[in-house]
Amino acid sequence: MITVFYDGKCGLCSKEINHYRRIAPAGIFDWQDITQSHDKLTASGVSLVDALRRIHVRNVDGQLLIGVDAFILLWKQLARWRWLALLVSLPIIKQCARVVYDQFANWRFNRLEHCQLADRSGNAHE
Repeated sequence: MITVFYDGKCGLCSKEINHYRRIAPAGIFDWQDITQSHDKLTASGVSLVDALRRIHVRNVDGQLLIGVDAFILLWKQLARWRWLALLVSLPIIKQCARVVYDQFANWRFNRLEHCQLADRSGNAHE
């Protein structure tokens, strides 16, 4: 299974993930809300703060993908989203998407209280 680690306390993140959950074929994804339990991710050396900042996805081989690469893997599994995965996988578009996603992820992280609380409480190294 592909494991998707997402911020369940973020309204935008939850809305997007819930959409994917509704359209995803059964048995492909294991959806993990890191605000409920981040043990699986921290066991891999990923801090709660890093997990809150960017989406993380573990592929079937156990490789951890972050940000745009995580979305590409996720979208490849969804019939109506495969075209976007192909488009965003193109080298120049992928580079631009990474810059835009990183800026957005940092902006979102800095605006959400639960992210700031995790950052201030020292969860950066859990």
